[in-house]
Amino acid sequence: MEIKPITSAGLAAALQKAHRYRVLNDSIAAESICLDVLAIEPGNVEAIVMHVLAITDQFPAGRTADLRRAEEGVHDLTDAYRNAYYHGVICERWAKGLIQRGAPRAGEVAHTWITKALGWYEKAEGMRPAGNDEAILRWNTCVRMLQNDPHLHAPDVEPYEPSFD
Repeated sequence: MEIKPITSAGLAAALQKAHRYRVLNDSIAAESICLDVLAIEPGNVEAIVMHVLAITDQFPAGRTADLRRAEEGVHDLTDAYRNAYYHGVICERWAKGLIQRGAPRAGEVAHTWITKALGWYEKAEGMRPAGNDEAILRWNTCVRMLQNDPHLHAPDVEPYEPSFD
């Protein structure tokens, strides 16, 4: 079987449908629609963003391939602000996925990813358009996560002491 292309006239309706599927928690369908839109219009920013978000919706499953695909999608965002902001979103959502999975030392690893998210949000804040506080809102969410969850802490690193025996 082969993928059938959609028409250019149907792009707007397809993006609305992709958004609806994300709201309905069907990120696989939303991602598929975004890929159909991007096949017709590769630079469509709305489709790129929705594609990245649909992938990050799948992060609780813990597939590192999803993380790579999301990062690849963000590289298609040529606007420096959006690129930094959505890199932050990827890091934040990966951290949340780690927490949800509850793997050993998840709090420490998630802390590292939240710290990365904070760096991206700070970078985005410096480039944000007037009146756009998205990066600040995400920053604040991350800081509150760190403040409110005692399991989120920097990795414990034991000092290295060489043995001379």
